Order: sequence, then C-alpha cells, then structure tokens
Amino acid sequence: MKRTIFAIAVSVFATHAVAQERLPTIAPENYSPAQKKAAEEFLAARKKPVFGPFEPLMYSPEVMTEARSMGDYLRYNSAIGNTLSEFVILITAREWSQDYEWYVHAPIALSAGVSADKILAIKEGRRPEKMSNDEEMIYSFSTELHKNKSVSDVTFNRVEQRFGKKGIVDLVGINGYYTLLAMEMNAARYQSPSDARPLPKFPN
Repeated sequence: MKRTIFAIAVSVFATHAVAQERLPTIAPENYSPAQKKAAEEFLAARKKPVFGPFEPLMYSPEVMTEARSMGDYLRYNSAIGNTLSEFVILITAREWSQDYEWYVHAPIALSAGVSADKILAIKEGRRPEKMSNDEEMIYSFSTELHKNKSVSDVTFNRVEQRFGKKGIVDLVGINGYYTLLAMEMNAARYQSPSDARPLPKFPN
C-alpha cells in the first residue's frame, strides 16, 4: 500500500515537473542591466512590456532584442503584406504545434481577412479549399519549406513572379522567424493562457 502511494506521488510530481516552464518569466525587478536595457527598447518599439515568446528569450537579452527587431519588420512591413503574413504564421504554428503562437495569431489572422474555414483547415492539418492565387502559392511555398526542407522550382518561380526576390526573402524570413519563436517556446515549455485550447496532436 505504501509503495502504491509513493508511486502515485512520484508520478504526480513528475507530471507537474514536465508541465512546468523550463525558462520561467523573469520578474522585471530581477532584470540584469542588459535585460533592463532590452526591456526598455522593447517597450519603446512595441508600446507594451515584454510578453509571450520574448519572456523566455530574456535569458539572452541580446537575442531577444535582435528577434524583436526582426519581428517588427516581418510581421508588419513584409513584402507579402499583413494578411498573407498572418496566414504564414498560422502554417508555422501548426507545423510546430505551438499553442501560444496559434492562440495569439488565429484571431489576428481572422481580423486580417483569412477566412474561418481556412484557419480551421490549417488547424486540422488539411490543405485549405478555395484559396486565392496568392494564398495557394504562399501555402505551397511554406508547407514545402517546412516538410521537404526545400522549395520546388515551380513553387519558387510562382512566388518570385508575384512578389519578387524581396518577397521570397521575406516569406522565408517569416517562416523562419516564427519557427524560431515556436522552437524557443516548445523547448522552454512556455505556458499558454488558461483559456487557450491546445492544438490537436498529430502522429509523428
């Protein structure tokens, strides 16, 4: 009986430990000088304190600042526009099963003009139907890049003809940048808000 109780206690403790964040959010009063500087620059650029994926990144304030700066451009000013950018962010969040990234960007994508049906399809791991030409080429490019680690000539040429070489670089940048944030949060076991519904898990 005692062994059973001990085994249950160990199991509960282990489960709790697994669920805990590995890089807990640093309280502002505990920031180092470098972290304070990074937080001040973040506030000046984003008009809000450090949040979300940038919290675990604060353990390396230099990386956090460079990541924030890249995100300022890729999310808001890329050559493919904000609606397609949000479309790409959802594709990336789904590829990495990143619940926080999805939680934040799914409503933003909807507001930006990505239809609910297409968002649901991405969430369920399906190719969306009735995509525009822009959405279709962006979806093909992004999914090929994630799944095949390369992009076919046909897909590359379509995107280049539509958005130019700058568009190609920006599109790869968005996929890569949000992969970086997803990897950081997955590695850190960053916790989503309590009202976030986890993305369905797919077999490896």
